[in-house]
Amino acid sequence: MLKLAVLVSGGGTNLQAIMDAIDSGRITNARIVTVISNNEGAYALKRAEAYGCEALLVSPKDYPCREAFNEALLAALNDRHIDLVVLAGYLVVVPPCVIRQYENRIINIHPSLIPSFCGTGCYGLHVHEKALERGVKISGATVHFVDEGTDTGPIIMQKAVAVRQGDTPDLLQRRIMEEAEWVILPETINLIANGRVHVDGRLVSIKD
Repeated sequence: MLKLAVLVSGGGTNLQAIMDAIDSGRITNARIVTVISNNEGAYALKRAEAYGCEALLVSPKDYPCREAFNEALLAALNDRHIDLVVLAGYLVVVPPCVIRQYENRIINIHPSLIPSFCGTGCYGLHVHEKALERGVKISGATVHFVDEGTDTGPIIMQKAVAVRQGDTPDLLQRRIMEEAEWVILPETINLIANGRVHVDGRLVSIKD
């Protein structure tokens, strides 16, 4: 049984999608052990409590320096023997010490088709604002492994979503969540939990 830690800073809609997929059987052989947030007011923590799993606050504000926070986050994962770390709207830079220890065991959902509209400063509505400013006809979402760059890790899965005339950043954000993010993030977790994801350098293949 794959032990998951879901890290989130806000409302936790992707967290809810994971919970729903586990409950419906779309994710098998995995369970959420802990939900970790850097934000005391994150609604995701209430979702975790309602679901019956641990809701854990680990905030940089509560530590004297970033190194102490980094060590605390790593210890929280290690103490719970986490197999897979899922970043689901986590707005804190993951420490290198965590990335090194959990190499190819941290995944992130990004609301665009990487390498478009990604990298430093591209998060939340900013991604969709840039997509609309550029006038693209297709956007979407990407699940990728996390490395020490920003949105540069090996791509696991992508799903395209049409951009419609008259879209606003909010409308596009919602459609991408519903049609892509809430689909491919649970699907990726299920593939990993059942040993179907193989990583070779920057290339990811899915076993039948």
